[in-house]
Amino acid sequence: MSGRKKIWKDILTYVVLVIAVCIFTLPTAAMIGTAFKGDSRALSDKGLFPSHPELSAFRAVLRSDFMMSALNSLKIGLVVTVFCIFFAILAGYALSRYRSRGLGSFQMGLLVLQMFPMMLMLMPLFMIFKALRITDTHWSLILSYTSLNLPFSIWMMKGFFDTVPYEMEESGLIDGCSPLQCMMKLVLPVSITGIVTVGIFTFLNVWNEYTFANIFVTSPEKITLTVGLQKYVSKNLNSWGQMMAASTLGIAPSIIFLLFAQKHIVRGLTSGAVKG
Repeated sequence: MSGRKKIWKDILTYVVLVIAVCIFTLPTAAMIGTAFKGDSRALSDKGLFPSHPELSAFRAVLRSDFMMSALNSLKIGLVVTVFCIFFAILAGYALSRYRSRGLGSFQMGLLVLQMFPMMLMLMPLFMIFKALRITDTHWSLILSYTSLNLPFSIWMMKGFFDTVPYEMEESGLIDGCSPLQCMMKLVLPVSITGIVTVGIFTFLNVWNEYTFANIFVTSPEKITLTVGLQKYVSKNLNSWGQMMAASTLGIAPSIIFLLFAQKHIVRGLTSGAVKG
């Protein structure tokens, strides 16, 4: 009887999960379906997917400045990811391996930064960038995104370094390696999953960010993908088919990226949560 109860419990669990997945993916499915309706049938066709799909909206998007804004987002995302990984490795390793009163205060500062509302940073950062004369440049976004993503990245790397036995480094020091060589040759190869996880989260955060990109960058040739989607909806003309097509193309890299990297994400999150 207990076995039959377990079977029914498992069936009920899967049914609930399938229903939840269908509900949460419904907006994405509606977006993709509207993209294949085109501008002419975007509002008149009430079905989730059109009976006769058309690619006119996708062709119009690819002929526009969509690719330029997507390349801007890609460039900024890659630069910020490299910066965050580099600084997070150094800071996370120091927090994991060394003990001092200053490092303890630094850890508390990271927690405070993670709880700090992002919107309160807009005006101070804008004034700083204006004084440095880097407003309306990609450097304003790169510096902003790096500072916003570093606290999480550092804590992630610290938690992952905590799982690496220090005896491994001690054996390297006995064999004549310097502390830097121990980190580069012994610790980092074991921590590659955590590094990949930090890179994935950082890149996706930058790729999907809108508020800072909309305020700090105004030149049409420098805008990012999320800001570029605004032009499909205006006061006098709403190109819903093109907007849904651009949104579909915009989320496609993220979905493909996550499908191939989801094992690294789960492994990195669970490994980094064992200690620390």
